[in-house]
Amino acid sequence: QLQLVESGGGLVQPGGSLRLSCTASGFIVNGYTMGWFRQAPGKKRERVACIFSRDVGTLYEDSVKGRFAISRDNDKNTMYLQMNSLKPEDTAVYYCARNRERSCTVDTMDYWGKGTAVTVSS
Repeated sequence: QLQLVESGGGLVQPGGSLRLSCTASGFIVNGYTMGWFRQAPGKKRERVACIFSRDVGTLYEDSVKGRFAISRDNDKNTMYLQMNSLKPEDTAVYYCARNRERSCTVDTMDYWGKGTAVTVSS
């Protein structure tokens, strides 16, 4: 059964860190473009970071570059997002998604998880 399950969200103070996980079943993550996206209250869903199939490169939005790191553990069939130096504006529901093709955008991902909430607040 095809499934993406996010975990690791929670409440963290500004400047803190969290690691999100996205565990896949029903397909092999290494063969897909995988991405992290987020949606803050009242805002559109936006791309955060992507890792391309066979680990051929990564992509980060400017807002998270240098603070977040995307990675993949092929043995666990899981993707991660290490988030450091968190800011209140990082507060959102974070979703993982996949695409069989190289493209990594909100409109082109073909399967989504249900999301995990991250709140950055003192």
